[in-house]
Amino acid sequence: MQTFSGLVSILTVFLWLGGNLVSPLRPICDLRVLDHFVREARDSEVIMRGCRGGCGVMKSYFVPLTSVDFAVWEHMDVTGQAVEVQTGLSLLDQALSNAMKTVSNSPLTSALDNNISNIHSLGQILHSLDLQQARSTVLPDDSAPASAQTQEVSSLPELLQVQSSFLRGKVRLLLSAAPACQRQNS
Repeated sequence: MQTFSGLVSILTVFLWLGGNLVSPLRPICDLRVLDHFVREARDSEVIMRGCRGGCGVMKSYFVPLTSVDFAVWEHMDVTGQAVEVQTGLSLLDQALSNAMKTVSNSPLTSALDNNISNIHSLGQILHSLDLQQARSTVLPDDSAPASAQTQEVSSLPELLQVQSSFLRGKVRLLLSAAPACQRQNS
């Protein structure tokens, strides 16, 4: 009898929740989330400028181009835009992870770790917008030759500046025009 009442209790909870436990991932279209990530990227730049020791070694990193040719971008389909953004996020993740290995300054390490987490969160946001089917192509490591969509930077401050610009530029453009967000706003 206890088993039956326990089962009824569990079923009641499921009914009360309305079956939301198995609902698909809802799109995240609020650009304030991105604005938060941009602020944290800028905070990392400030921490880097104030860093006096253990701030990493001078090293080259391949990062995405941040400039946007609006005529080309607007004629690109959303899948192409998503591939470009996903590839850029992967490059930034790779570069930030490699940079973090050279840093011993605790506040800077913490800021870089937070930036990497934010990059992963942006990947999840893209996934929620059904843009994940647009798989990125990532260079195997920082010693790989640059492609037409990458640039090489030679310091951590440059890397952090590129991250901030990329988030404010291409990522914002993609998220603000994502079809799932357009349907949600209708």
